[in-house]
Amino acid sequence: MKNFTIPKEKNIYVGIDIGSSKICCSISTIDPINGTLQLLGIGTSPSTGIKIGSITHRENLISEMETAMREAETMADAKVSSAILSISSEQIRGINTQGAIAVQKNQMNNVPIQHEITQSDVQRVVDLAKGISLPIDRDILHVLPQEFMIDTMDKIKDPVGMSGHRLEGHVHLITLGTTAATNIANCAQELGITVDGLVFQGLASGTAVLDQDEKDHGVALVDFGAGTTDLAIYHDDGIRHASVLGIGSGMITNDIGVMLQVGMEEAEKIKQTYGSAKASMSSPELEFDLPVKNGGIARRISEHELSRYVEARTEEILRLIKREIIRSGLRDNLTYGVVLTGGGANLKNITGLAEEVIGLPVRIGKPKGVQDSVGIASNPQYSAAVGLGIWRFRPEELHIDYGVESPVQETIKKVFKWFGDFF
Repeated sequence: MKNFTIPKEKNIYVGIDIGSSKICCSISTIDPINGTLQLLGIGTSPSTGIKIGSITHRENLISEMETAMREAETMADAKVSSAILSISSEQIRGINTQGAIAVQKNQMNNVPIQHEITQSDVQRVVDLAKGISLPIDRDILHVLPQEFMIDTMDKIKDPVGMSGHRLEGHVHLITLGTTAATNIANCAQELGITVDGLVFQGLASGTAVLDQDEKDHGVALVDFGAGTTDLAIYHDDGIRHASVLGIGSGMITNDIGVMLQVGMEEAEKIKQTYGSAKASMSSPELEFDLPVKNGGIARRISEHELSRYVEARTEEILRLIKREIIRSGLRDNLTYGVVLTGGGANLKNITGLAEEVIGLPVRIGKPKGVQDSVGIASNPQYSAAVGLGIWRFRPEELHIDYGVESPVQETIKKVFKWFGDFF
């Protein structure tokens, strides 16, 4: 493979989306003329080394990450040296918490004086908010400020420079198992990639597909992947709930494979070509041939009969998503309903069924504001990969950087240093 180099004056943003059905690497840069993100290259590889967010075959995962990365490098004419990785796992949990401090500085008397809030004050509040007790095998992945309060004033996004006696901060913590994060990062390190960060897949997708109005007035982002389904609920321009369901569109593929007695690869093609989330929208008269193996009997099935299998499983998954939204206690705050993205969002007529089951408006989320000469960035299955590139470009959309380094990142650095001591 030819070694490509990146011009030093170019800012390159690399994201590697690690899913249960595919690995996707995106290479982006900033257009110097209009300041938008420009997709330079994207590469994909089937994923066989990870299931439901857990590594099942480490060597397969490393090889597939390399395949996706090399394909993106060839398209972008660039060499990847560092990247941000996505992660989705049933181990991921979201927690709302808060912290508060008195902002009075040293005083010589008992007269209360309002003092200007500094970056250090905000840091202290965030530290207190994330100072919760976690199991020894669990750590914080993201610290996402929701709002601050100064005395009786609330809904403040950036309190630095304002004055008051008491500062309170509300944050959303996203936690996961430290081992899962470290193992995924270690696979990238095997390829000589510096891991710049790990990002919850649901947040990465939300960065790429959501409008600011949706984040302000309430929306549920559902990343419908093959092995997992990520849920991130926004309201008042902040994350209010995050969770991962250990189900995905791969279950629909599996049903087709079992019912029709075909391989999973063939079942996936059948689902994409003929399947519909609503059987009533498919014709019982339109039939297609099923693959014949080892001298078997030729078989045909109608699109309507196939879609009955598809609808049954899709409805079950959507009901679980609805239950999680209700469990969050935020259903009544979702002015903009649900934005459905990820590979599963490509299933025909899924928005109609989702609106019936969930009882909220539903739209398909596609990456926005990205220049794409190759014409594939608008596909929902690339939302997380594109969002990883935007994450470093516009981090203020999701959190204010108060110098809080994720404990997960600290752990990963220690592990890499430990390995480095041997070589």
